[in-house]
Amino acid sequence: MEYIFDTYCGLYCGACEVLLVNRKGTVEKAAKIWKMDPHDLKCTGCKTDIVSVFCKNCQIRSCALDKGVNFCFQCHNYPCKELVDFNNDEHPHHLIVLRNLEAISKKGIEYWLKEQENRWSCPECGEKFSWYDEKCPICGSCLRSCLDDEKELDR
Repeated sequence: MEYIFDTYCGLYCGACEVLLVNRKGTVEKAAKIWKMDPHDLKCTGCKTDIVSVFCKNCQIRSCALDKGVNFCFQCHNYPCKELVDFNNDEHPHHLIVLRNLEAISKKGIEYWLKEQENRWSCPECGEKFSWYDEKCPICGSCLRSCLDDEKELDR
């Protein structure tokens, strides 16, 4: 199965817990733990046709699809209120979207994806981890989560 890790808004899907359980083949197990329908957790990334319940009705995704842009910064309304509100909502992993979009526009998508893959892989064992993991699920090493990023960013 092919996964796409970049998004219209600048999130990195590779660090999404839902996408991680899809990649690991543990959707059924996660669905039981999260008390959800496994079908609702099927996802191969924001820019694919298989999107989890959490992103299926995303207004930013719909807008980008309607406008035919690959990234929000390609829109003449960038940064729109919707994107700024998303960046500043109560979810710490959203705090990085505007900065990520700037990095993608300057460095290019391939370079940014490599950076993100390194950022969201355990420095000790290489295991992929999610935005909120503080310990590696394989080796137990301390990780830098999005909560650490939140502490460093000026809100």
